[in-house]
Amino acid sequence: MIDKIVTLPGTYIQLELLDEIHRNVLKTISQDERISTYSPALKLKFDAWFNKALKPYDDSRQISFVVRTLSDNKIVGSTRFYEINPEHKKLAIGYTWYLPNVWGSVVNVECKLLLLRYAFETLQINRIEFYIDSRNERSIAAVKKLGVIEEGMLRQHIILEDGFIRDTVVCSILKSEWQNISLNIAKRLKHRNQQ
Repeated sequence: MIDKIVTLPGTYIQLELLDEIHRNVLKTISQDERISTYSPALKLKFDAWFNKALKPYDDSRQISFVVRTLSDNKIVGSTRFYEINPEHKKLAIGYTWYLPNVWGSVVNVECKLLLLRYAFETLQINRIEFYIDSRNERSIAAVKKLGVIEEGMLRQHIILEDGFIRDTVVCSILKSEWQNISLNIAKRLKHRNQQ
């Protein structure tokens, strides 16, 4: 089901497979307090987070990426396919974080476009899920703007590295919804670039 991915190229960013060579730069840029608010593992246990993200697909059913802006060739964050389930043709997109200076830019919109396009059109996935910390209003709003459907909340779903017991908002996109959503994302990307 999973082909060998090298990069997912876009107009403004590209997604590259996570590699050991990215450890130091990701560790440095992940230490911003605004990033680690909802992802305490980045600050408290970065190397464990990175080692887990680096695990090969066969061992982990995940594919991790770094996000690189093409205008300046800088790594600005990370994202991941995870909980990949070939039998049921579904996966989750998450563990996504960016440097605050790219928040609200084209970066997240194009990142999601590249991931969703690859999942639906190349991998032939039927369902994509997003699990978001219920406190993270910015991320919830961002995925909803893409056209993602909020399905509900998992109460006291997981315990974070800082001990916080997190409620998780569950959202999804189905393959049957992808065509309309892809048009919406393309319009948003064009609009963001014109600002």
